[in-house]
Amino acid sequence: MPVGYENVSARGLSLVSSGPQLRLKPGRERSLLRRHPWVFSGAVEAVVGSPDTGATVQLRADDGRFLGWAAYSPASQIRARVWSFGENELPGPELFQSRIETALARRRAEIPAEITDAMRLVHGESDQLPGLIADRYGDSLVVQLLSAGTEKWRDALVGILRDRSGCARVYERSDTDARELEGLAASSGLISGAAPDEPLRITEHGITYQVDVASGQKTGFYLDQRDNRRRVGQVAAGRDVLDCFSYTGGFALSALAAGARSVLSIDASAQALALAKRNLALNPALAGRADWLEADVFEALRKLRREGREFDLIVLDPPKFAPTAKDAARAARGYKDINLSALRLLRPGGLLATFSCSGGVSIELFQKIVAGAAADAGTALLLRERYRSAGDHPVRVEFPEGEYLKGLLLERA
Repeated sequence: MPVGYENVSARGLSLVSSGPQLRLKPGRERSLLRRHPWVFSGAVEAVVGSPDTGATVQLRADDGRFLGWAAYSPASQIRARVWSFGENELPGPELFQSRIETALARRRAEIPAEITDAMRLVHGESDQLPGLIADRYGDSLVVQLLSAGTEKWRDALVGILRDRSGCARVYERSDTDARELEGLAASSGLISGAAPDEPLRITEHGITYQVDVASGQKTGFYLDQRDNRRRVGQVAAGRDVLDCFSYTGGFALSALAAGARSVLSIDASAQALALAKRNLALNPALAGRADWLEADVFEALRKLRREGREFDLIVLDPPKFAPTAKDAARAARGYKDINLSALRLLRPGGLLATFSCSGGVSIELFQKIVAGAAADAGTALLLRERYRSAGDHPVRVEFPEGEYLKGLLLERA
């Protein structure tokens, strides 16, 4: 796109172009030169033109250099999300199709069909499609359009995903806080194809689960924990297991499949526990004793301690306590409380699998929080393993925010 200049200020140049632009403050182009895909509001010197929400804008340094094509979001602190860094790589159906096909090919190579029929097909910025999430559950696709740009290109993106995935139906679950921060209304429901005649089921590592894509948490299932469920299950053999924030039973069933002696699952949601029980019934070969407790986990752990209960393996997989770094201090208190309570229920030699899905809490901070809990509990911990998201949730080195899930397997010494 041709760009000219006219001399209008002491700095010398004001950018003139046939399309809308965001001109950045001096020095604020550095993150874009490292290919980080976000531009925050404080980095913007001026908006040239009158772009609508979700419109494609040029990103320009203060000296006029082209930096990228981005989706404009005037309501968000993330004022623009980069579609592409190449001046000739214009956003549109052709680029989106190429990106989606690349993402699908990566998943086919990463996850053999015998492991699961459920996976994340598109993971937002990590697949160079900022704000777009697409999860496959058997022959059903669930999408989240979480940015102004994806909302602007809704029909094209959903159409390409439907055609290239071959799924029979598409649900939308754009009902998260992220969409609200973009100034967009929540949107959810079946948007393509016919509803299935029976409840949706998937298989993961030989275990069958029923998934509620219409109203379950996230898009219906925690696909990012697939590998971690498998690994934690493997160390559960012969142990009494406590599964906290158990949701629909992923860690609990994995532990039973590996030969756990007993599993007590705690969750505050009666609906989630009811689905967990149905999931257990779908897998009659799973041995061991399963008990279910509907309760606030923080209160339940304190009650179990008063009762003198102890466990050989405790799983803590709480919801997001810190969406952003500004919430880290408050989240740290919650993580310390829950880990301290768990450690007081852990037998000597027992294992604690503890997780955080808070993007605002780094792995270094999380480990410090758990170490503080261990100190208060008067026990030493050995770090046995570290955990991260499954491979269908890729992380780009230039976008560390994509590495939100972290976990530790710790042994009480």
